[in-house]
Amino acid sequence: MRCDLHVHTDRSGMCTVPVARRFCQESYNDPREVYELLKRRGMDLVTVTDHDSIDAAECLRRYPDFFLSEEVTGITPSGTEVHIGVYDVTERDHIELQRRRNDMPSLLAYLRARGLLFAVNHVFSALTGRRTDADFALFQDSFPAMETLNGQLLAACNREAEALCARWRKIPLGGSDSHTLAELGRAFTEAPGARSKNDYLCALKEGRARARGHSGGYWQLTRAVWSIALSVPRHHCWGLLLTPLAAVIPVVTLGSCARDRVFAGFWSGRLAGQAGSLPRWSEHESCA
Repeated sequence: MRCDLHVHTDRSGMCTVPVARRFCQESYNDPREVYELLKRRGMDLVTVTDHDSIDAAECLRRYPDFFLSEEVTGITPSGTEVHIGVYDVTERDHIELQRRRNDMPSLLAYLRARGLLFAVNHVFSALTGRRTDADFALFQDSFPAMETLNGQLLAACNREAEALCARWRKIPLGGSDSHTLAELGRAFTEAPGARSKNDYLCALKEGRARARGHSGGYWQLTRAVWSIALSVPRHHCWGLLLTPLAAVIPVVTLGSCARDRVFAGFWSGRLAGQAGSLPRWSEHESCA
């Protein structure tokens, strides 16, 4: 069975880019369109991982092959930000995850107590800002899974994530991280032999899954950002005044790709050089 484990809809809120966050959403995908398109592209199961939101469930809970997930924005004890994919959650889980997301020890304790599968997303991307050695110690000690194939990231970043996942013996997961309809299902997680939703989720927790599909690239990222930018005028009439800014998008996305490549190269090299010597993370640490 196959499922794209990293999907966004228009319930993901406003984008996090400075200035643009005032008027541009993370995604303009309608949840029903997302579901229908993923099914047409061969996904046996469908989930949605909106940023700190489960609002899309209202549209999709009636489908028996749908399960609810979310991408939690957590704060590490170092004070850095991390995106955590949490799968097959309930409304009660969502409330607790959001209540605890700025207190990493409390968040991790809840995730383990509930037996939820969770993963660090786009580990070798600069998307969420700076990293520290202690962050990677946290990921190594406390996260059972890692996103090794992100359909928006450069292949080099995904290769480094895959290598780290194998070295740390984590569960590898894949998802498109699509904020537009065009890239849905580009990357996914496959559980061979699973015959039901429960089989699939059990296979994931037991590590009997594999990430499949394709990485992203500069032109793909540029098209995605253009698509989101062109959606703004459809929702705000004054958005037409911003269309000249579309000319700078290729420059911005080029810078983003270059930053990710440098970030991945630096941290993969640093972690390889520190193999077995990362500082151990203590759950008694508090957030900075």
